[in-house]
Amino acid sequence: MELVIPVLLIAIALIGVITLAKAVRIVPQQRQDVVERLGKYKRTLNPGLNILVPFVDAVRTKVDLREQVVSFPPQPVITSDNLVVSIDTVLYFKVVDSVRATYEISNFLQAIEQLTVTTLRNVIGSLDLERALTSRDQINRHLSGVLDETTGRWGIKVTRVELKAIEPPASIRDSMEKQMRAERDRRAAILNAEGHKQSQILTAEGEKQSAVLRADGDRQARILQAEGQAKAIKTVFDAIHQANPSQKVLAYQYLQALPQIANGTANKVWIVPAELTKALEGMGGALGGLSRMVGDEPAPEAAGSASDVEREAAEAAQAAAAAAQQIHDEVRVAEAQATGGTPQGLPAPEPVSPASLLNDPADQRERA
Repeated sequence: MELVIPVLLIAIALIGVITLAKAVRIVPQQRQDVVERLGKYKRTLNPGLNILVPFVDAVRTKVDLREQVVSFPPQPVITSDNLVVSIDTVLYFKVVDSVRATYEISNFLQAIEQLTVTTLRNVIGSLDLERALTSRDQINRHLSGVLDETTGRWGIKVTRVELKAIEPPASIRDSMEKQMRAERDRRAAILNAEGHKQSQILTAEGEKQSAVLRADGDRQARILQAEGQAKAIKTVFDAIHQANPSQKVLAYQYLQALPQIANGTANKVWIVPAELTKALEGMGGALGGLSRMVGDEPAPEAAGSASDVEREAAEAAQAAAAAAQQIHDEVRVAEAQATGGTPQGLPAPEPVSPASLLNDPADQRERA
């Protein structure tokens, strides 16, 4: 008897502890417990401390209310152009009604996976490979709409569906890489051609502007040069008219220019008339008799330099006579070379002395 009482007390205490554990239920945040009483739904336990009837009430399921992520294995899908592609999907969902998620379907996760696969095959089957690769957003929206409409009666909200990967066959990938490489090469060639074209255009524009500027500079230079020459000619012309030069000055200038004409490098053959010496004699007589011409008397201030002028005139006359004799000799030599014999045709001029040019009689100067 003494041992039965302690054992009985221990049993009563153990039953009390078990009863208390069955009666008290603590539910964490973002979770709901579905409670059944004698096999029938009784209520849903919310987060916090809850009291149950021991041995009568029982927790059927513990439902997580947080958003969950499920990655489904790759599924083979056939496109509209008869290509088999492997598609990986990622599903985001959360339970909004724990009672319906418990009693409306036995395994909602498996049901969502199968529904996603079938819907994905229907969507991809209406698209070709090119559109399937470039229309992911459209496919995601379509899948989200279909899954959300179907799982709504299960107490589940599908928030998002993403296509993680679309893997075409290896041969198709090689063809796509070649196509992409060819497209990039084409773009590179077009860009190079455009750059070369722009370079040629800019170079041509630069050459055009340079030619225009050079032509404008040449034009301005020629205009300025012509204006300078015109002003110089006008100045000389005005000076000559204002000075009113006499015949002595003109004859003197002719005598100075004659040796230069004879010594020209381009003058190979000269046709000298036989009367050249007589013309020179007449010109010399003109120089001697100019002082006695009416209205051509030397000015008083020029009397002191008369001897200098006569000396220069004598030197010029001597140079002109020598040049005339040299020209005549060259003409005779050229004629001899052309005929191959003794030169004939031009008579030998009479020798001319400088004194005869300056000291001719008055009748010869008048005849000249």
